[in-house]
Amino acid sequence: MTADGKSAHASAVLVGDRAVLIRGLSGSGKSRLVFDLILAGHAGQIPEAMLIGDDRVHLEAKDGRLWVRPAPELAGLIEIRGLGIRRFDFAAEAIVGLVVDLAASDAARLPQPEALRTIVAGVELPRIPVGEGFSPLPLVVASLTTIESSTSLNPLDDCSKGIGNHISPTIATE
Repeated sequence: MTADGKSAHASAVLVGDRAVLIRGLSGSGKSRLVFDLILAGHAGQIPEAMLIGDDRVHLEAKDGRLWVRPAPELAGLIEIRGLGIRRFDFAAEAIVGLVVDLAASDAARLPQPEALRTIVAGVELPRIPVGEGFSPLPLVVASLTTIESSTSLNPLDDCSKGIGNHISPTIATE
């Protein structure tokens, strides 16, 4: 992925005041996630969301921030599977605040902290690795609307059964 202002194979949507950069192979669901986030914004589940670019965007690192803008030839266009190419209002540029990697090989139920960060063009950003076959929308909405826990839990230590499928044996009473 290039970050010198050249075109990159990714999609982006502005949510509130920051962009969600969506990376993945062709057919992995980048356009679908953009459209789902726009719909979630209209429904009030997340702050208002607007297309930046679908399938190709330009990335540029400036002053320690990663900026994204649409590829001029695709500005305002998005593919809606089953309907074809549609036109949307779009944001001209935004600062990237979150990276979503679709069909990520390092996706896990309880990811390691290093999997939740990525560096693009020297800029460190929060990251969501989404596994093959999993819907990214709930993960992105949760990331945008919840606060990370300030306590570090090891579910295997806290699970009374020792199998790691419980965050805390007393969570219902805490």
